[in-house]
Amino acid sequence: MMSDRPHPFLIAVAALVYFFLMVPLVIVVGAALSDTTYLTFPPQGLSLRWFENIFEISAFRRTIVTSLQIAFLGTLIALIIGIPAAYALNRFRVELPKWLGTLFVLPILVPEIVFGFALLKSLTVGAGVPIFAALLIGHTLLVLPYVVRVISASLASFDFSIEEAAISLGSAPLKTFFTIVMPNVRAGVIAAFILAFITSLNDVSVSLFLTGPGISTLPIQILAHVEQFFDPTVASVSVLLMFLTVAVMAVVERTLGLTFLAK
Repeated sequence: MMSDRPHPFLIAVAALVYFFLMVPLVIVVGAALSDTTYLTFPPQGLSLRWFENIFEISAFRRTIVTSLQIAFLGTLIALIIGIPAAYALNRFRVELPKWLGTLFVLPILVPEIVFGFALLKSLTVGAGVPIFAALLIGHTLLVLPYVVRVISASLASFDFSIEEAAISLGSAPLKTFFTIVMPNVRAGVIAAFILAFITSLNDVSVSLFLTGPGISTLPIQILAHVEQFFDPTVASVSVLLMFLTVAVMAVVERTLGLTFLAK
């Protein structure tokens, strides 16, 4: 009779993986709580003053708001474009040319530095697009492949004959899409939103080329701060970003359950 207990070797490997993942986070949290004026670990005394320092610096306050706006709006626009695109790629996969699906992954295949420079050349310099609008367009294009791929994965297991049956019984195509198709891919839409939002919020390469005077994102401001200071403020910002990610996942867990996203 086989035992249900996992092999000790597997337990050791799992513990090693958790240790490898958690140690950097513990170091960042410890450095953020340090009372010293420089980054150090273990912390020399405990203090929350570096978290207060984030909101005392106007540049951090401004860039946090800008990053959240760009991430939310860019993800929303990517969903508006990506959901119909993923639906068409799966619903009409025979009729549509195969290269069309590859078109939506080009921003991933192209190095982000090259992609950011191309956007700078075409949008900001060439077309004279304002900085905020250029950032929004750039982040939308950056996260669009993730949205299309994640939702396509959900649609791959959807039986479109159900949709055809509803239409044949008199339901309007648009109403059928929102009442039949969307509820079945809701998990994919939520997962795509989370992935795209976090990717946009943490982007550096594209934002580095598209930011300008008066408008910047949080990751770019972190880089600028590190060039001038070596205090734990940057570690405190990193901890806040970690808590933001945990908060998003906690909301999903409380409302839908994390197992819902695995469906």
